[in-house]
Parts: sequence; structure tokens; C-alpha cells
Amino acid sequence: MKPSPSYEELLNRIKELEEEASKCREAAESLRLTGQYINVAIDSLSANIAILDENGVILETNRSWQQFGQKNKIESSADTVGLNYLKICDSTVGAPEEVEKAREVAEGIRKIIAGELDEFGTDYPCHSPTEKHWCFVRANRLEGAGPLRVVVSHEDVTPIKLVEEALRERELELELQKQNLEEANTALRVLLKKREEDKGELEEKVLSNVKELVNPYLNRLKNTSLDRQQRAHLELIESNLNDIISPFLHQLSSKYLNLTPREIEVATLVKEGKATKEIAEMLNLSMNAVDFHRKNIRQKLGLKNKKANLRTHLLSLS
Repeated sequence: MKPSPSYEELLNRIKELEEEASKCREAAESLRLTGQYINVAIDSLSANIAILDENGVILETNRSWQQFGQKNKIESSADTVGLNYLKICDSTVGAPEEVEKAREVAEGIRKIIAGELDEFGTDYPCHSPTEKHWCFVRANRLEGAGPLRVVVSHEDVTPIKLVEEALRERELELELQKQNLEEANTALRVLLKKREEDKGELEEKVLSNVKELVNPYLNRLKNTSLDRQQRAHLELIESNLNDIISPFLHQLSSKYLNLTPREIEVATLVKEGKATKEIAEMLNLSMNAVDFHRKNIRQKLGLKNKKANLRTHLLSLS
């Protein structure tokens, strides 16, 4: 039989137990204070925070969560402790986007509870009739020595979302403006091209009319008996007429490469379908002179020793 402890041994054992009890009380007080500090810290956060059990039931919430519940009348009480967060998500009604996001949040938390995910997060729209509002819903698995817990937080991201929405609207406006400018530029290019075509056509008509309807008569008048005053008037008319059509002659000179003014006159009449005899009469030249100019024109246009029709070629340059 084991001998009974002595009185001194009992006193020492009692002292040991008292010291252990004191340490336990100190540890418990430290844990209590730590828990208070944690609660104070969590309550000071602007994010809405709740702790769920393995069934999705809300066990604890911070002050922001409670204020959120009051503001949105989720429950008549100031808190939502005891409510099933998953059922709240599943029973959400409202805009299709909100309903879809609520289902997504519930599904994400269920995967965390099942061990398929450690964390989950998504934007969640919770608009009111008077204003737009978004929060970022985040859920994290909190697993230690005790039972499974899920920490859920709602962070207000409305300012960021409003900026993003404004940027998207601005981008759409700029894209629309860009399309309008491109359409306007296209229309302007078409109008400018048409204007240049009309201008060229008008210049050619003016030159043709002057050469066909005016110059022949001027040349005939030169060969008639005119007194000095009449000849002076005729020369003045011819000079002024040349001044009027000189810009058009410059355009034709550029089009027909390095043709001389006389060759341009001949080329213009050939293009209009005039025969050598008609050109000679209109320009007061001999037929041999007209043939000479025609040969020079063909050479300068690269038609020498070719069977290409001069008039057809000139028409293709228009």
C-alpha cells in the first residue's frame, strides 16, 4: 500500500494547484481581453462582417453588419444573428442581375463549406429605387481546432463602380463620335471628289466651247479686212479670253505631261473627235502642221510605233 502523503506534501500540492489555477485565470482573462480587442477591431471596420456556421447560420456580426441590416430592413431586430444567410441569398427577389448574383454568392459559400474552395469573392449589385449601390462579397473558410466557420464580408465599392460606369459611358460616347466623324469624313471625301470631277468637267467644257464656238470666228475675223480700231478690239478680246482660260490650260498641261500649248489645243480637239482638216481650219493651221503636232503628241504619250488610237488614249486620261 502506498503511504499517505505527509502534511508538507499536501501543502506543496495545494500551492501547485493554486498556482495552476491562477495561471488559468490569467490565461482566461487574457483570452477574454483578446476577444474584446478583436471585437472592438472588427466593429471599427467599415466592411459588414458576419461569421456563419457549417449550415450557413449567422453566429456573430459586427456593428456595420447590424447597421446594414437595420437600414435595409432585413429583419425587424437590429441584428441578423440566427438567420440563415444562404436562405436569405436563395430567397432574394428583385432585378434579374441581383437575383443571379445572390444565387452565385450562396453557391460559392456552399462550396467553401464543402471544402471545394477556401475563399470566394464577387461584385454584388444592391441598388435602391433612388440610387445605385455595389458591394464586394467575400467569403473565407475559417477552420481550426473547433467547428468549421465561414467569414463573410460586404465591402462598399460603389465609388469605384460609379467611376467604371462613367468611363464605360464615356468610351461609348467617344466611339459614337468617332463613328460619326468617320462617316462625315467619308461623305466629305465623296463630295470633294465629286466637286473635283465637276470642276474638271466644267474646265474641259469651257475650253471645248471656246475652241469650238469662239476661236474659229476669231481666226476668221483676223483674216478679214479690219481697220486699226477693230483689230485692236479683236486682239483685246482674244487676250482677255486667253486670260480666262489660262488656268484650265494649265490643268490640261499637267494632265497631258509635257505637251506644248499648241499640242494641248490639238490634243483637246482630237479628243473631241475632230478630224485633221477640221482642226486645221479651227486653229488656222495647215493639215501638215496638224499632222506634225499629232505625231509629237503620240511620241510624248508613248504611242509612237503603236497601233493605239490617239483619241481613245486621250479619253482614257480624263
